[in-house]
Amino acid sequence: MPALTINGQLREVDSDPGTPLLWVLRDTLGLMGTKYGCGIGQCGACTVHVEGVATRACSVPIAKLAGKLVTRIEGLHVNGTLHKVQQAWLDLDVPQCGYCQSGMIMAVAALLEEKPQPTDRDIDVAITNICRCGTYQRIRAAIHAAAKA
Repeated sequence: MPALTINGQLREVDSDPGTPLLWVLRDTLGLMGTKYGCGIGQCGACTVHVEGVATRACSVPIAKLAGKLVTRIEGLHVNGTLHKVQQAWLDLDVPQCGYCQSGMIMAVAALLEEKPQPTDRDIDVAITNICRCGTYQRIRAAIHAAAKA
């Protein structure tokens, strides 16, 4: 049985090592914060952090995660305080339907870790997640607000 460290907790999973992380999170462990969107790594709804790097969970088999820290949206806050990206999302009322937002927030948090003051070009290159509601202007505004926080 593979073991995964998810949000700081070691979790034993009874899944085939080739099973994508997304399905282990949702189906095996019942952790629903990471969303299924396309299943082929295109939309970004399933984005999590693997060792701090934004990763599409539908595209990485759990066998590749041994010994690595996986952080999901629920693990982004610290001691009950929202991450600055989560707070910016609330302050600027970013989501409409909200389905893509957990993956979007995870992608943005990874970007700000790498580039604390991203330019619009940096955002365009790094944030390839798809929002079907089209809240891209509010997303960009929230990224810049979080960068100032």
